[in-house]
Amino acid sequence: NMSLTALPLRRLLPLVLTLAVALLLGACATTPSTTRPDAAPAVTADSSSPFYGWAQRSFPGKAATRYRIVQVADLPGANQALRTEADRSASMFFRRLDPTAAQPTRVSFGWKVEVLPSAASLGKREAEDSAVRVILAFDGDAARLPMRDRMLFELAHAVTGETPPFAMLMYVWDVTSPVGEVVQSNSTSRIRKIVLNGADSALGQWHLHERDIVEDFRRAYGEPPGPLIGVGVMSDADNTASRVLAWYSPVRLLAPSSSAAAASASPAPP
Repeated sequence: NMSLTALPLRRLLPLVLTLAVALLLGACATTPSTTRPDAAPAVTADSSSPFYGWAQRSFPGKAATRYRIVQVADLPGANQALRTEADRSASMFFRRLDPTAAQPTRVSFGWKVEVLPSAASLGKREAEDSAVRVILAFDGDAARLPMRDRMLFELAHAVTGETPPFAMLMYVWDVTSPVGEVVQSNSTSRIRKIVLNGADSALGQWHLHERDIVEDFRRAYGEPPGPLIGVGVMSDADNTASRVLAWYSPVRLLAPSSSAAAASASPAPP
């Protein structure tokens, strides 16, 4: 059997960095991030904000994308948005969820992009940046995974003491892929992305989406999803050494009988 130590360092590092994304979504939301010179200021929201309970998490060795809650007048159905600015940076804004709570079946969100990362392409490891991503993380039986992914999970647990999510589904903007295409991560089969906006999508205006989580997961993975354990957003421009300027609407998780106006994410138990 191949061991993790037998993998060349140049191949192992991208896998570990990709896994860090999954770990951050699965990690305890009460765990403080390490303070670094390139860390972005903390984002705070009061209990009336749709972003209450969300937190920023940075990646080791990466400059942090800046997230800021702002008042907006041009977003249908909401007066707050999350402004994000990436400058050769990558980090995420997320919330851990209670997997024992009633499971949502739909998700609604919107985004507006002013500046796209230069020459980004989710199909190329060296250019795998996206102006906007909405990320859903799911639990599942890791024993069913291919050997390569099980090895990564073991590495993550050994290094951090945390077990990454079984699978992640991302909704993304990518100018090199057709809208509707499912794009698998270049580093792991446990991250798959559905392209919702692309080369023909207008910049500087809101694009609103409502998606069937169960149907999209089945299309991406060929099986039904496990419990939802995390939701997040991520704007990154580190691989392309470029910039991103974008806004996210509140992300709302909808139970079968819920409306977008009434739904909210359930926090994880302590």
